[in-house]
Amino acid sequence: MRSTLRALRCPRRHLGPSFDGLHSLGRSGPASRRSDGRRGGLLGGVVICLILAAVVGGVGYYFVYDNSDQVSQDSLIIEMVRRAPFDHIVLEQGEIESSSNIEVVCKVEARGGGGTSILWVIDEGAKVNKGDKLVELDASQLQVQLKDQRIMVVTSEAAVTSAQALVEQATIARQEYLEGVYLTEEKAILSEMAVNEQGLRTAQLALGSSERLVAKGLVKSLQLEADKFAVANSQNMLDAAKGRLRVLQNLTRKKMLVQFDSDINAAEAGLVAAQSKLDEDQKTLADYEKQIANCVITAPADGVVVHANRYSGRGGGAEFVVEAGAMVREKQAIVRLPDPSQMQVRCNVNESRVTLIQSGMASKIAVDALPGVQLKGRVVKVNRYAEPNSYFSSSIKEYATTVAIIDPPESIRTGMTSEVQIFVEQVPDALQIPIQGLYEHGDQMYSLVQSGPQRFETRAVTIGATNDKMATITEGLSENDKIVLNLRQHLNLMELPEVTAQDNSDMMDIAENGEPIAAGADGPSSPRGGPSGAGGAPGDGGPNGGEGGAPGGFGGGGGMPDIGTIVDRSMERSDTDGDGKISKDEISSVDENRQAGLTAADTDGDGFVTKAELMASIKKRMAEGGGGGR
Repeated sequence: MRSTLRALRCPRRHLGPSFDGLHSLGRSGPASRRSDGRRGGLLGGVVICLILAAVVGGVGYYFVYDNSDQVSQDSLIIEMVRRAPFDHIVLEQGEIESSSNIEVVCKVEARGGGGTSILWVIDEGAKVNKGDKLVELDASQLQVQLKDQRIMVVTSEAAVTSAQALVEQATIARQEYLEGVYLTEEKAILSEMAVNEQGLRTAQLALGSSERLVAKGLVKSLQLEADKFAVANSQNMLDAAKGRLRVLQNLTRKKMLVQFDSDINAAEAGLVAAQSKLDEDQKTLADYEKQIANCVITAPADGVVVHANRYSGRGGGAEFVVEAGAMVREKQAIVRLPDPSQMQVRCNVNESRVTLIQSGMASKIAVDALPGVQLKGRVVKVNRYAEPNSYFSSSIKEYATTVAIIDPPESIRTGMTSEVQIFVEQVPDALQIPIQGLYEHGDQMYSLVQSGPQRFETRAVTIGATNDKMATITEGLSENDKIVLNLRQHLNLMELPEVTAQDNSDMMDIAENGEPIAAGADGPSSPRGGPSGAGGAPGDGGPNGGEGGAPGGFGGGGGMPDIGTIVDRSMERSDTDGDGKISKDEISSVDENRQAGLTAADTDGDGFVTKAELMASIKKRMAEGGGGGR
């Protein structure tokens, strides 16, 4: 400006020879003087313009170059450090179900490896009372089999009757032999023996008489010989009769009894077989009748009907839908009757936060289908083992957690999506700041404190419990300190120390020594290198409810962050005003690659992207193989 003023005070020297010529021409005469007056007015205007330009340039130079360290207060987002009640919350998405869930299954037995088709099923969501009809299955094939089985039962009954007759006949035959045939033969032999004994005595008397007569010479010796033969013959006949009686009593009787007993046993065995077949046929008939009765399924208790549809774990859609014409197998669930008075929420908690949750912790439950309704609950179970990963899921492990709903209203139903806030810790009076006021540098958290109009101080802070909005401060800040929230726009104001590189020389020693690693030890080739988001504050993992990291970065852990971490980071980077949602103006301020993803996440078209919409969009993109994006 001083040089410009000097130029104005010495116009001839700075305007050069052309100006001198014009000045000399002005002294030549009156006409020249009039022309010189007009030229003088023009030159005066030029001089004024030059003065104004010089003034504007000087002012601009003053503000641009001489005040380069000044910060506009309008560009700062300032928040006071305050004391207030603080809730450390773990936020998860879940699904409502009933803890007392009655499953109505198909009781029709599978025959031939097939199933039974559904003829009719009650509408889902219908309220039923005990005994109401729920499902009707196709019983036409069973009806045909029932008719055939009835014929088999009649045939088996006839076979049993014949077998009973054979048993009775065999028993009578045995009795007939003992009391008839055997006694008759025995008495016949005894009678024959009596006759033979009489003949023997007669022959003996005749022989004695002949012997006396022969001795007297009255009878010839031939007569004596004949009498002797008669005695011998009678004796032989008597012995033969005794032998037949002995055989009859000791052998023939036993033989016949064995035969008759064998016939009786065979007949009884046939009767048992026939009776068993009849029993089996009757049992099969009763089973057919039972199966036909099972084709009509009724409600075992009061409840609300929920179809037991089954969906593929690999994203291929429904595997089984309960509807007319669908085939069901034996023991397959068709309908569920949840108890509306015993409802619960089942959610999967990320492995980085599951250690914070314990049974008995209080919970708040918001149901997506019931805006404005807040339910109370209590954690009742945290699984010790991770849920199996699906085909499209990442390697991040999740643990099923069950939250019982206290006094559930009748308006909630199973399958509804809900948001669960698990209260890990509640501090009645905590020093706290918004998480946007934290910046992670190395292993330390920092905040930017405004101590004057143009004075700023970078402070190392120690954080305690955190949630998705606020972080408690244990060291580094005091109540009523003014902190800057939009740190990323004013990183030039922060004085951060240099980060010391980590010394990994011991890794070289391990590699050179080649010592074997014991089974179960953490080897250096771990694919993840540590839990996602490692490097946050002690005891909480970071300012985002245990996921690690802060607005300044993703933390020191290796591996891909989980979806919750990605969503938190994206919200921190894009939600500059900290209102919990990303507006169109905020979307337009990010790079082009992220604009498309954020715009697509606005599914309801209200011009704002909420955290839930962003999470759903990233999950969808990861399932489609497009990555999460941030």
